[in-house]
Amino acid sequence: MKQAINIIVRRAVAEDLVAIAPLFDAYRQFYGATANAAGTHAFLEARQARKESTLWVALNPDADEQAVGFAHLYPCFSSVSLAPIVILNDLYVSPEWRRTNVARCLIAAIIEHSAQLGAVRLELATQLSNEPARRLYGSLGFEPDLEFTHLNYALATPAQHAGA
Repeated sequence: MKQAINIIVRRAVAEDLVAIAPLFDAYRQFYGATANAAGTHAFLEARQARKESTLWVALNPDADEQAVGFAHLYPCFSSVSLAPIVILNDLYVSPEWRRTNVARCLIAAIIEHSAQLGAVRLELATQLSNEPARRLYGSLGFEPDLEFTHLNYALATPAQHAGA
């Protein structure tokens, strides 16, 4: 594994969206979505403006703080625990920066952030076929939920929500 030297991980601000949006669109395409640079930027901008999520960014200070990865968190609550939880909804590292500990650095930062929020757990989902991500998450202590099955009910197509 290559070492990520001098990577900066911090909570993203509005000015970071220009650098994060192309990574976010590449992430969407990884999961089969059609490229949509404008829609992606608008989506992130709306989440930021409404304070509905938290973005974290990994920056390379040796290349004018180029964004090399991001994590996208949504706050939620556990009724059973009567406490907050955090959903790690999106995590992406540029292909040329994979296996350099960037993802580990991002996850460490969001675990610390989640603990500071008083969250009782950090949840995530990834495709069953995404073995590299599953290995990474497992190596960091994430465990599969064997008690609950997560189900989905589609209400609208993504095109109906473009940028919402």
